[in-house]
Amino acid sequence: MPDVGSEFSVEHKPGDDGRPTVAFMSALFAGGWLWERQFQALTAQGWPVLRTVEPICGLESRITGSIQRLGDVFMEACADADRLVVCANSLGGLVGLDLAARYPDRIAGVVLSGAPGLTPDPDVGLSVDRRSGVLPSGPAFQKAMLGALFHGDPLFTQEQIDMVASALSTGPAMLSVARSLRATQGYPVEKTMDQVGCPSLYVWGAHDRMTPPEPWEEMVSGKDNGEFVGVPECGHIPMIEAPDAYDAHLLRFLERVAG
Repeated sequence: MPDVGSEFSVEHKPGDDGRPTVAFMSALFAGGWLWERQFQALTAQGWPVLRTVEPICGLESRITGSIQRLGDVFMEACADADRLVVCANSLGGLVGLDLAARYPDRIAGVVLSGAPGLTPDPDVGLSVDRRSGVLPSGPAFQKAMLGALFHGDPLFTQEQIDMVASALSTGPAMLSVARSLRATQGYPVEKTMDQVGCPSLYVWGAHDRMTPPEPWEEMVSGKDNGEFVGVPECGHIPMIEAPDAYDAHLLRFLERVAG
């Protein structure tokens, strides 16, 4: 992959008229392949769908260093879609929340999971200083990363693991990671959530060690337009580790928003 870029490339399938576009945002390390199952399933059901291709770490650090700039770049990638339901995981989840607050005329709903911002910096399984700690390749990195992401057996294929390692193999990408993680520190989650008027679904792994669910569940419980769902026996990426449960909640939410 290129060292870094200034915009997302997208895969967009228009689907049926009258429904909002379901827009899947890449995660920090994982590109659009993270959403393969959901993207294909909704396409088969006639939903308009869009997903960004590159992981967030594939963008320039001047972009990844700001939650707002990341959101603006995502919205530029979605320019061909009118109303959006944004689905996002991990760092993307925080961006999705910010978009819902800033773009009320375009965001019809958000489905978020594993977002940072309410607990100390997540353990991403590597050091952003490549001179020490776990380097972004090899068995040590794989073990640390997969242990942080999954509650049960790791479910990434070797090809997907290699794509993550490749995405992190350059200095500029590592700088983008460092600045994106720094952008989550002190982000005003509660204030932003108070500004979200669209329906919001939070689907969280009950055993998410990177971004524990408890503070999010407590905060969402006080919001009239928010619903929190805990997924049993699941870690940081429920769309991969518990796809049946995730898809059921997603479809139920989409039908409510579209209706």
